[in-house]
Amino acid sequence: MERLKTDVCVIGAGSGGLSVAAGAVQMGASVVLIEGHLMGGDCLNFGCVPSKALIAAGKHAHAMQTGRPFGVTPVLPEVSYAAAKDHVRRVIDTIAPVDSQERFEGLGVRVIRDWGRFISPTEVQAGETVIEARRFVIATGSSPLVPPIPGLDQVELHTNETIFDLRDRPDHLLIIGGGPIGMEMAQAHVRLGSKVTVIEGAKALGKDDPELAAIVLQRLRDEGVEIAEDALVEHVSKDGDAITVHAGEGRSFTGSHLLIAVGRKANIDTLDLDTAGIAHDRAVKVGPDLRTTNRRVYAVGDVAGKLQFTHVAGYHAGVVIRAILFGLPAKVREDHIPWATYTDPELAQVGLTEAAARKAHGARLEVVRFPYHENDRAVAEGKTTGLVKVMVVKGRPIGATIVGAQAGELISLWALVIANRLKMSAVANMVAPYPTLMEVNKRAAGAYFSPRLFDSPVVKRVVGFVQRVLP
Repeated sequence: MERLKTDVCVIGAGSGGLSVAAGAVQMGASVVLIEGHLMGGDCLNFGCVPSKALIAAGKHAHAMQTGRPFGVTPVLPEVSYAAAKDHVRRVIDTIAPVDSQERFEGLGVRVIRDWGRFISPTEVQAGETVIEARRFVIATGSSPLVPPIPGLDQVELHTNETIFDLRDRPDHLLIIGGGPIGMEMAQAHVRLGSKVTVIEGAKALGKDDPELAAIVLQRLRDEGVEIAEDALVEHVSKDGDAITVHAGEGRSFTGSHLLIAVGRKANIDTLDLDTAGIAHDRAVKVGPDLRTTNRRVYAVGDVAGKLQFTHVAGYHAGVVIRAILFGLPAKVREDHIPWATYTDPELAQVGLTEAAARKAHGARLEVVRFPYHENDRAVAEGKTTGLVKVMVVKGRPIGATIVGAQAGELISLWALVIANRLKMSAVANMVAPYPTLMEVNKRAAGAYFSPRLFDSPVVKRVVGFVQRVLP
């Protein structure tokens, strides 16, 4: 049995763990990194990267059929689903070296490829190695949740961990779960030639602004995705190669393949957290500083039970590095964290939605809006479906929602504004190049100030006075 002593031991080589390990070792700490599965974690291998690659393939197929308004004769694309999956694999392989064991060993990290578990409050065992560390960081991420639906164990099912290995295009893909993963995969597959049915027990994209989510859902329906809402699944059955999902009120949906996309569960089962005195329920319990009930141990990313996004894990890593390397106080906040659903059109959010903002601020809230169809670049590119909505209290944005082309890019401006507690005037003062979609954000800020300037009797009196007295 090998024994190691180190400054920092990181369990999990996903986004959060890799960020902690790279940052700590490059700033002079000794680091041990433990990973029992794939370097890069879920995002690289099963999540963000492969899904966006498959979405890109679907966009190319869709573009071949929608060029008539631009003078381009539509053609029915010849889609090779297997070749699209080859593209997905090439994208993963291109990015993988950045997250590789070789790179991190080159930085000076000791990488142990085995599963880690606590054997005491100060020690973790991984295979034949015991690591004693001054600080531990749990970064084991999450896995797809497969609910206990009767009959599910009798059929072949896919999750995001297996769907990207599928080489034969599904004739009819059934998706249980109408959240971001389900909707992204629905649109990608319908564009690549599959029939798709989404089965959602409540409302599709139910965590998003309902007004803007409805725009996305209508586009998906227009493209051929069947979306069944308020369809709580009761059981699943199989007849030959056909899979049938049975929902309430006698509703049933039959297809050739089944994808489960109902949520995530934190990867904590093999960590022996109780042995280390680490409190947990469905995830590791942490304080605002991401510290667990064992003061030597922190948790970052999905396993910490907060917002489940790759960029949040990276943000958590920065908070933890500040604490464990420099001994500085650091706490997480979530009001400035953006997220996006990469459908077409995209749907992005930062801060409070309109409903949450009204509940929190009541009559003090102002909601300003600006539509894509009044943006010249959107008109030129035929991408006029979209809307920017900004929630403002006393001149300061507290939330923004965008649906439309490149919403995931455009939301970053509002994330910057909210993170730094800037006012609407900061956006209004920005000069955006013309013609760009970024102008929708500036025009939204202008929509906040317009009534104050153009509808104000006081302003008009001042302007009238100045005009009379100016030489």
